[in-house]
Order: sequence, then structure tokens, then C-alpha cells
Amino acid sequence: MSVIKDENTLLNTIKRIDQKIDKLNDQKIIAFFDSLGLDGREDIPPAADFLKWETILVVVPNRHISHELKYYKYSIARLSFVTNPNAKEIHIFDFKEWDNITRNKTQFQVRELLKNSFGGVRNHEDRLN
Repeated sequence: MSVIKDENTLLNTIKRIDQKIDKLNDQKIIAFFDSLGLDGREDIPPAADFLKWETILVVVPNRHISHELKYYKYSIARLSFVTNPNAKEIHIFDFKEWDNITRNKTQFQVRELLKNSFGGVRNHEDRLN
């Protein structure tokens, strides 16, 4: 005998509430990216695309920006942050792509990877050498 009188109704209600929470979180993500000025950039995919990602990787160019945005990491679900000192501006990527590429890499290999990808652009002096 179950303590819950109508388990199917409860599960359906929870599922509907979770869907509403997901939609509200999507609105928080869009508002967050709009406030960062990402909505008009050509290198940022449309919301219809990045909202399909399970987790969105936000690449920031320095620790100061990372620290400034730390609060949003905890208040908006499905966001993950990485600091890339080789990046000139904030970028977003599918976290699965990041995870697949960095899996089984050493810290040194990841730092080298960040020089050319995930928003990284080598400095002019680096290109000459």
C-alpha cells in the first residue's frame, strides 16, 4: 500500500511544474546574454539553438569578469563558466563540445588548446614566433 493516494497525478503535476521551471530558466539565460550584449553578435548562435544545449559554456576573458559573473553561475541553471585569458570577449559554446575535447587532457594541453579555440586568439607576438 502506497502512502501517496494518486501517484500518476502527482508525477504529472511535478512534470508540468518542471517544464515551467525550465521555461523560466530559459528566459533567465536569454536575459543574461542580452545584458552581456551577446544578442546582436554574429558569432553567437540564436537562442533557439543554444537553448537546446544541455549546458551552456560561457567563456570569459579574465578572472575579474569571471568573479563579477559568479553570482549568475549559481542563480541560473545550465550555465558553466571557463576563464580563457586568450579570449578578447565573452563567448558561448555547447558544454558537451568542451567536455569531449578536454577529456583526458592535461592542464598544459588545455591551456594550449585555449590559445586557438574556445574564444582564444593568439597574440601578435605569438604568431610571429
